[in-house]
Order: sequence, then C-alpha cells, then structure tokens
Amino acid sequence: PLFATRVGIDKIMLAIQTPHPGSQFFKDMKEKKAITSFEWEKYDIGHSVTKLDHMTNHECEVLMDWCWGKFFHPEWAFSQKESLKDGLYHYLSLVWIGYPCFLIHARPRESAEENLKAYISAMRGYFDLSKYKFKAKVVNQFEILGEKEYGTLCPIKCVKNIIGKENFLAVPGDNLFSVKDLRAFNIEDNCNYVAGFFHEHPEKYGVLIPGNGFLKEIIEKPKEHVGNLINTGLYKFTPEIFEKIPEVSLSPRGEYELTDATTLLATEKKVKIKKIQDYWIDFGNPADIIKLSQFLKSSKNFK
Repeated sequence: PLFATRVGIDKIMLAIQTPHPGSQFFKDMKEKKAITSFEWEKYDIGHSVTKLDHMTNHECEVLMDWCWGKFFHPEWAFSQKESLKDGLYHYLSLVWIGYPCFLIHARPRESAEENLKAYISAMRGYFDLSKYKFKAKVVNQFEILGEKEYGTLCPIKCVKNIIGKENFLAVPGDNLFSVKDLRAFNIEDNCNYVAGFFHEHPEKYGVLIPGNGFLKEIIEKPKEHVGNLINTGLYKFTPEIFEKIPEVSLSPRGEYELTDATTLLATEKKVKIKKIQDYWIDFGNPADIIKLSQFLKSSKNFK
C-alpha cells in the first residue's frame, strides 16, 4: 500500500489468496493437508485458511487490515472528494442526532486518536463544521479488558461507566445506515430495540424471531429457514443491557456475544424489533469496499 500511494495509484484491491472449492488450488492444498479451516463463510478473500510458512493465519489477517488502513487513510478519502463527498456529508449529518460518539478501538489508542484528528482536519477543508458539534471519545478496549477478552459485547462493557443511566445507540463500524433510520432509533422510552432488515440470504446472518410484539430470540446463521428478517447490528439500549453482561458466557467461537446479552433481555420481553425503512449495507469484508464505493458515488442515496 505504501508503494501504491507513492506512485499515485488512487484505488487498489487487496485479497488473501483463497483456495475456493472446486478449484485446482483447493485440490492441491487439500492433498497437502494445508487447509486450516473448512468453515465456508471464511472463504471470502478476507480470511486466511491455508498454512503459511512465515506467519499464522491470524497474523496474515492482521497484516491485511494494516494494508487496508495504510492505503485508505483520511487523506485518501478526501482526494476522492467528487465521489465520496455526499457520503462524508452523510456521516457529518449523524452528529445532528445528538448522541455522543464513542470510538471503541482494538488497536493502540494513539493510532485511533491520530486517525480521528486527521479525519476532522481533512473535513474542515471541504465542509463548514462550525454548525456541527463533532465530539468523540476514543476508548481502548485492551486498556480496560486486557487482550484476552473478545467479542461484540466487549465494546458495550467498556462504556458502562461512561454511559451511566442514559439510553444509547450501538452502531457497528462496518455497516452503513441512513440518517433517517438512525434518527428513527432515537426513541425515548424504556424499551430496547434491534434493527431488522429483510434479506434474501438470511442463512448468512442472525435471524430475528418475533413473538407477540417483542423479540423472541436471535438464531445465528440457521441451517434451516426460520425467516428473512435479519439482525443488522444496530441497537438502541437502555442501561438494562449492562445488567446482563455478567450472565453471558463464552460462545462456541470463544467470544462474548452481544446477541447473547440481547437474547437474555428478550426472554424478559424487554426488546422490540424495529425494521430498517431506508437502506443497510454491510461492508465487513474487503470485497464489499467496491460495493460501498459504488453506492456512495450515487448522490441520490443521500437526498
């Protein structure tokens, strides 16, 4: 990524070599017993699933993240202002909702703060920020929980003392929601909410099961069809979510899951489903960056 930046390349595509089933590469790796995982959801060019000579699979994935971060930095985003300016305005508009912003960072705190400062500094060159109350607090998960505790529940646990008795939104960093839907989640009541979205392939996600006006349960990646309403990862929580954290055990993949805490609240009929009315884009995998870029280029999405 550093060389690409130096020679003036403005877009790159990064991928981890993946032995897709049916390919000769897959057959060769299988014969050599060099495949480390047969979990097909990891065959997305963003996960490492073969034995490597000089690093572990996890180290390879971390290196991939590092490369993405080194190329697609704040300065790059603003060099693409013609195609991305509407998307940036979209994110600025989120501040209008009035919620405080907490950035939960799983890497060194200094890096997160530097990137945030660079992002805000770059925005000032293209927008009048005087009318926005852009405030953010960087929270280093490792400083609070150590390096052995992982999972989607960890960020919630990290802000318990900061949030106190206030209601709050939990918004995943690798998902795009409209301002309209985020505003709709600004619900001043004593109930918890999870955002649902109708999807053609619910088997790839957690499926929301409703019951008598409330969330009954969340079934993760069901092998049989149980519905098409999936969990987008957007939540509005009351402080009750903090009470459920001690009751959550490690999941089969060895992590503390936010869905497990949400399910505990659901058993007490304290969670409702609110459907996404506008759009939702999941860009958790490297290949999704292209899809997101194409979406952002269409200004009609932000009118």
